[in-house]
Amino acid sequence: MEKKRHGLWNFLIVLTLIICLAAFVLHYKNWTSIDNQSMKIVSGFYYQNINFSELDSVVLLDKIPPMERLNGFSALEKEKGVFREFKDSLTDKKVYVFVDNYASSKIKLVHHDSLKLFLNLKDSTDTEQLFKTLSEKIAVEPN
Repeated sequence: MEKKRHGLWNFLIVLTLIICLAAFVLHYKNWTSIDNQSMKIVSGFYYQNINFSELDSVVLLDKIPPMERLNGFSALEKEKGVFREFKDSLTDKKVYVFVDNYASSKIKLVHHDSLKLFLNLKDSTDTEQLFKTLSEKIAVEPN
């Protein structure tokens, strides 16, 4: 007796695997691009575009402050998502976190007067180079 295979189930299994693999690749690392006017950060579903003219401060930190996760995820050394600081739990100010290596230094960006973003890259030397580039950009931009 010959079993009849259903092509629909095979298609759904393959489609599910492709979607899972695509989600993993998109969240695997922070994809950054810098031009003369702005910096774009993409990690999976999370996207930020920050104009250098709106950048208030750039600081290199060892640890990020404790925060409440609104959405996002933590896996191994990665922390990604939208958070809210405990001290500002009554406000709706969101803090974006794009951390690829929790053990290394993080860049804290403050933009639009009070919006915060924490960022680092998988390689600590790349993070330091990005910090140096952002520090130079903020020094050049008029306030």
